[in-house]
Amino acid sequence: MISSKCKALSAATRLDSRLIRRSLISNQSTDQGIPPPLTGIRVLDLTRVLAGPSCTMLLADMGADVIKVEEVTRGDDTRSWLPPSAAVSPNSPKESLHLPPESAYFLAVNRNKRSITVNFKDPAGLEVMQRLVRTSDVLVENFIAGKLAGMGLGWEDCRVLNPRLVYASITGYGQTGPFREAAGYDVIIEAEAGLMHITGEPDRPPSKVGVAVTDLMTGLYAHGAILAGLHSVQHTGKGVWIDCNLFETQLAGLANIASNYLIAGKEASRHGTAHPSIVPYQVFPCKGGFLMIGAGNDKQFRLLAERILEKPELADDARFANNAARVANREALVDIITQVLQRHERDYWIGRFTGLGVPFGPINNIQQTFAHPQVGARQATVEVDHPRAGKVKMVAPPVTYNGKRMPVRRPPPWLSQHTKEVMLELGYSQNEIAELRARKII
Repeated sequence: MISSKCKALSAATRLDSRLIRRSLISNQSTDQGIPPPLTGIRVLDLTRVLAGPSCTMLLADMGADVIKVEEVTRGDDTRSWLPPSAAVSPNSPKESLHLPPESAYFLAVNRNKRSITVNFKDPAGLEVMQRLVRTSDVLVENFIAGKLAGMGLGWEDCRVLNPRLVYASITGYGQTGPFREAAGYDVIIEAEAGLMHITGEPDRPPSKVGVAVTDLMTGLYAHGAILAGLHSVQHTGKGVWIDCNLFETQLAGLANIASNYLIAGKEASRHGTAHPSIVPYQVFPCKGGFLMIGAGNDKQFRLLAERILEKPELADDARFANNAARVANREALVDIITQVLQRHERDYWIGRFTGLGVPFGPINNIQQTFAHPQVGARQATVEVDHPRAGKVKMVAPPVTYNGKRMPVRRPPPWLSQHTKEVMLELGYSQNEIAELRARKII
């Protein structure tokens, strides 16, 4: 047990260190955007794979000190999801030579973090975690509901250690209900919460989205909820337990499709790239590629017919004179547009569309996406020096403040890179650290 005097000293030390760290903000110039707003906030990251790590990366981008706690021998599951991976530098730290290459998946969502490894199933490892909880502002975890509570690190346990803690739980289905103990997988939630039913071509089986969009949306919701929780603590002095899950995130992500059903009982269906209520509004093939065209009103359709396709008669044809008529005669109009577009290459049509006000876009592969002129103009990628992989390119934080992005202060960490550093911060001696390493606790 910790005495009341020790508790008071721990709280005072924590407050002093935060005040010191936060005081640095006022001394930073705002010429380069804004100072990282979460400087001085410590986040204890007990998450793996994508939803949780994407959330904590957003917090890290804002300046939070994110300490990623990983399993001692393997770390985050995504470290082993390779190929592809970054090449291992011949100048890698000797402590890391036993590790596999850094997977591209892991590198994508773990920048600006520190990595430590702890076996907190062992009492000595649990003590390390308890020290971290006492010195953290936020804890984020994505264990199955109730799992951490059974290990002494549930919300009720942690709030005793740190009454001001924002404790965020990310699960598949939430902390209550008949599915509370079910594991959460993006692709399963896509299926179970309606997204797959509306994704794909109408005459083909349901399809998943090309990236784990439900995981990413959940990370965004959790990140926003944590910021709200920190704001609440400033006003109330009391911690918050945030319950964020993939299932309800995906329900919210159904947006107007959900509203159509809840308000009018309207069941949804698959339309491929087409829109159920607007024509033409879909992907069309042309020579050497595809174009997405979205002529959403009569003016845009007339421009498409007269100026781009050079078939002015379409705009005056009674079958296509307004959107309702075009929807009723969808198949005929789509066939006509397809025949015209297939006469020329994609670049030809890009030239004809450009500047006329008809929404369009080429279907780019990933290479073409990163060669897009907007990527270079906006500096939407960043290159960082990684101690094991050398120069590593990644997508930059996608938001600017006064025209400047938050900096990438740290490359994604190699497994256990910062264990000794953090243990020293927690008050462990060199001998204690060596002993815990020998016992494979850290």
